[in-house]
Amino acid sequence: MTEPLAPDEYRDLLSRALEGTVDADTRRPEPHTLYMPDAHRAALYVDSTVVQGDRGVGKTFWARSLLDADLRAAAALEYRINRLNRLRVTPGYGMDIVPHYPGPLALPALLTGGALPEEIWQAVLLAALGQPELRATEDWAERVAWVRANAGPAETTLARADAEAAAEDTVHLLVFDGLEHLHSDWDTRNRMIAELLRLAMRMRFGTRNIRLKVFLRPDMFDAAKQLFPDASKLSGNAAHLGWTRADLYGLLFHHLGNEDDEAAERFRRFTGGWQLAEAGTAVRYAAPPGLRNDEKAQQQLFERIADPFMGTNVRRGRPYAWLPNHLMDSNGRISPRSFLKALDVAAETTRASYSSHGRALHHDAIRSGVREASAVRVVQICEDVPWVERAITPLAGCQVPLAQGKIINIWKNRDLPRLLREDTARYAQADRPELVRTGPRHPDDLPRLVQELIDLGVLRRRDRNVDEYSLLDLPDIYRLAFGLGRLGGIPLAKR
Repeated sequence: MTEPLAPDEYRDLLSRALEGTVDADTRRPEPHTLYMPDAHRAALYVDSTVVQGDRGVGKTFWARSLLDADLRAAAALEYRINRLNRLRVTPGYGMDIVPHYPGPLALPALLTGGALPEEIWQAVLLAALGQPELRATEDWAERVAWVRANAGPAETTLARADAEAAAEDTVHLLVFDGLEHLHSDWDTRNRMIAELLRLAMRMRFGTRNIRLKVFLRPDMFDAAKQLFPDASKLSGNAAHLGWTRADLYGLLFHHLGNEDDEAAERFRRFTGGWQLAEAGTAVRYAAPPGLRNDEKAQQQLFERIADPFMGTNVRRGRPYAWLPNHLMDSNGRISPRSFLKALDVAAETTRASYSSHGRALHHDAIRSGVREASAVRVVQICEDVPWVERAITPLAGCQVPLAQGKIINIWKNRDLPRLLREDTARYAQADRPELVRTGPRHPDDLPRLVQELIDLGVLRRRDRNVDEYSLLDLPDIYRLAFGLGRLGGIPLAKR
């Protein structure tokens, strides 16, 4: 039997395998990073038009994987979706600078020049389908002008492309991602997304072999549906990118088993059951079912890597359950980026402070990893929803749980409604409409402001009361970086 890795070998393998994993928006997917949770299978269905997911759950990863023929083939094999092998995939929008769609400079200019959102998306679709007049120029203003003046030929092209794809048993698929960056104006962005969904629905129900796949945050989908009520028809086949505890640990073990070195090979031999799966010219190993889905088997393996307890005995919890529990928001959502970030920091902290420890990950180092993951997550939510920082920062130094009435009194003493209004005015004056429209919806109604924070996953209720006596808590993924204490909880970082 192959001997397990020593603690320092596990620690080094963790550091190598997790390097750069939190930079999914800038790091390209590769065969060895392509992990396929069972719950994500529906996102790859060709007819799943909308794929919803919060920040950091894999929208960009899957969008880019669909655009890569080798990764698409690997997904088709593992998910048993043969239709993925019969696709022609084109980027419809994303963060890459490519000629397939108008970029961040061209798009605002088109709208300012009078182009309608539906005309822009029609031009993107027709160019992808090979409309000769659109392929003959790279000027998007000319492309949009042609679409506006040639409705009949445009319809003919759609019908011809659909028929040709049917004859070839293929599907034209356009992939749209990064739509939060479409336009700085919130209303314009929502209108653009609504028209994109309108076109997607038309292709979904009006053609057999032309499809659009749109990766969206749930709040963006909800906003677009207000402008395009029929978009609710897309909700029935919408996919959701979520992560269970087993998915997260399956992702970890996948990374460990797919490093290209002797330690990863020994890890595969020790755990057993890995299957070699070629992805084009690259090598990729698929983990055995037990390491993907069996929490008992996962826990046994993880407790070879990490301390068995989060202290001297089981009363402090077991790391396998403890770690994801402390990375959840109040809606039970966990970002794989946060999970991998916490483990990466835990490995580095153990190496620096507990190098002779009998496990690769010391329990206190895991706590340090959660603190660092909290810092990253708070930066992210403050970028996406800036008013959250304004609302939660005054609570620093308090200990949770807090009565709703106390939170509201703190906000009143700080005159939070006035500060929120001033922020809105400042953003507007600085021409930052994307921040103006991030909310909150009810800055003067503080109880409703509490509910907005609960809906965002930042706050949660500890009881059934919905009044001033209701006890409110912050999950650790927000509490630690915002500087609130909890009796018996993870202590705040020393300053």
